[in-house]
Amino acid sequence: MGKEVKTNAMRMLDRQKIPYRLNQYECEEFIDGVTIADKLGQSYDISFKTLVTVGKSRQYYVFALPVDKELDMKKAARAVGEKNVEMVPVKDINKITGYIRGGCTPIGMKKQFPTVIHESAGKLDEMIISGGRLGEQIMLKPEDLLRATAGKLEDIIKD
Repeated sequence: MGKEVKTNAMRMLDRQKIPYRLNQYECEEFIDGVTIADKLGQSYDISFKTLVTVGKSRQYYVFALPVDKELDMKKAARAVGEKNVEMVPVKDINKITGYIRGGCTPIGMKKQFPTVIHESAGKLDEMIISGGRLGEQIMLKPEDLLRATAGKLEDIIKD
């Protein structure tokens, strides 16, 4: 096997000297995070998905939350100081972030967008996010994800 090709997220973490572990698994097409966590025997509480939204101001925002939870749009908008936010259409994900659906991660997007991570991450020793492409995960400390994204912790999920 040749040299491992790193994603933008991995290169950014390396540049910032942030430690992480890489987990690779077989994946040819988009599979939701719950199915992946089940397949790999991972807890939903530490497995986070990345969602990209756009606010009324046309600014993009990134939210990371446990794979089995749903983003509360009102809480999300409040967390970023917008009147409301809505999901970015799947067809626009790559154009906006540089990543594809299922491989989108809060680290290393084309631009650094304001990032909010669900507050439950603050209680974790380690969390799992997408590695920047299908079949790859990054495992890191929540405080390191916050540092890499200049993010903040908030309650952003539906009760």
